Amino acid sequence: MTTYAAHTQRFRQLHADGLLLLANAWDAGSARLIESLGASAIATTSAGVAWAHGYADGDQLPVPHLLAAVAEIRLVIDVPLSVDVEGGYSDQPDLVADAVVQLVQEGVSGINLEDGGSDPELLCAKIASIKRVCAQQGLDVFINARTDVYLRQLAPAGERVEATLHRAALYRTAGADGLFVPGVTDAEEIHELSKQAQLPLNVMLRPALPSPQELAKLGVRRLSAGSNLAESVYGHLQQRAKEFLQNGVATPSQGPSYPELNALFVGR
Repeated sequence: MTTYAAHTQRFRQLHADGLLLLANAWDAGSARLIESLGASAIATTSAGVAWAHGYADGDQLPVPHLLAAVAEIRLVIDVPLSVDVEGGYSDQPDLVADAVVQLVQEGVSGINLEDGGSDPELLCAKIASIKRVCAQQGLDVFINARTDVYLRQLAPAGERVEATLHRAALYRTAGADGLFVPGVTDAEEIHELSKQAQLPLNVMLRPALPSPQELAKLGVRRLSAGSNLAESVYGHLQQRAKEFLQNGVATPSQGPSYPELNALFVGR
């Protein structure tokens, strides 16, 4: 069994029981640091990757930049990698499938693929195209279908569970392996989604979200940090850089030292 196949099999197993915590990275350095803390898998944040390359989030990042970033991450980690590909960087399902196949060939085990504000049938077509092309090439990838019903308020508050489950059924039929519902925080609604979706449920970190222990009891299989960690790092950098530029000093870091950080990459 190839390392890639073993990683993908392991990634699927991580959705079978318990709650998978995914701390989203945005480059090789952040991915290696997160892995060193005991992460069982690494996921990327599309926002963080885009910002690191000088682009805004929202399908703006050129696919070659994404491929290069993924290749760098894959070189320094030994756990499964899932990549947020936003909407696939195209409305043409065959082009989306081509990009995903290239990612899988770089050793990616999973992807997040979102519907955004588009018709759900478009995401269905993208999922089906990815599955078909991967099958033709003997490849496997875990497709986490993200629906933005809650995040973009695509349905009235009392109708979001039903609207999400409608989309979940479409995406499951198209070949999705998981369902990502960012923005949902209500425990009863989360429980209903986990019971009815017939796909491993992924939610995103939010202040009002139940605790990880409660999420596990509600049937959630995956909790993502999203762009939270990248935002926090940029916020810390903003404060330290501002302090330095104004006063020529910087508060000593409370994190790992230079030798500790450098050691993470020795021999990689």
